[in-house]
Amino acid sequence: MDNINIRLETRLDHRIVEELTRAAFSSPDRLERSKVDCPMEHYMVHQLRKKDGIMDLNFVAEIDGKIVGHVIYSYAHILQSDGMKVAVLNFGPLSVCPQHQHKGIGSALMRYSIDKARGLGHGAILFFGHPDYYPRFGFVAASKFNITDCNGRNHPAFMAMELKPGYLANVTGRFIESEIYSDDLNREQAKEFDKEF
Repeated sequence: MDNINIRLETRLDHRIVEELTRAAFSSPDRLERSKVDCPMEHYMVHQLRKKDGIMDLNFVAEIDGKIVGHVIYSYAHILQSDGMKVAVLNFGPLSVCPQHQHKGIGSALMRYSIDKARGLGHGAILFFGHPDYYPRFGFVAASKFNITDCNGRNHPAFMAMELKPGYLANVTGRFIESEIYSDDLNREQAKEFDKEF
């Protein structure tokens, strides 16, 4: 879509973005998989802003002045066996409001934000996502870089991208992301937060 405007999120956008994110992840099958009777992603966005989110990489997509998509990045690292930490980025949730999905908004947000992250000097992005969707942006299996998830495992949904060529060439270790993404995220707090909507 040619009429997408992408810009940094502002404080005035916070509730709109949380409502959008909630709607994007509220399908019955997603809720069943989350094992909680409300979406978690809007709570994650809310919490990331307080802790590990990167405000220079927190973008909204607009059409005709209306926010229709959002992506947030956060700080993460690779913990090597010698205890050294290698800084990387994580991203997500990536959200597009239901009536605008499958129209290129998510792709536009990804390409724009990857370019901005590279321009800001970040070295690499690692995250968990759909292995049939994200390779189009340049992501590959993290196992190609000898990096595992925090539990020492690998699977197709765990992907990586170097923003600086060779940044991960001599790195091995476990990917440690913000605790906001943990399965132990306080589901009761998420339920309480969801009551505000």
